[in-house]
Amino acid sequence: MRRYATYIVLAFTFFLAGCGEPHRNVVYVPSAPPPLVVENRAVAPGPGYVWVQGYHAWNGNAYVWTPGRWERVPAGRRAWAPGHWVHTRHGWYWVEGHWR
Repeated sequence: MRRYATYIVLAFTFFLAGCGEPHRNVVYVPSAPPPLVVENRAVAPGPGYVWVQGYHAWNGNAYVWTPGRWERVPAGRRAWAPGHWVHTRHGWYWVEGHWR
């Protein structure tokens, strides 16, 4: 019985490990994104605005530059966590930026 329980725990552990990253609802891109574009920021439109840096988006065929922008900080939020590309054995995928 003890051996049977050990096998169940191991099987469950492998099942959970397999439920990770490859099964996310993401698009994997085979090549790395280009270097970030250096942008010239205009003056903030007013107090309470934060610069959201531009990024390379994948359009299904190639990377395209999405320019940065000023955004007003939402109530109850303090900082912008920028989006970023993550490399895995499956390729590259985008993680959206968000307010913290």
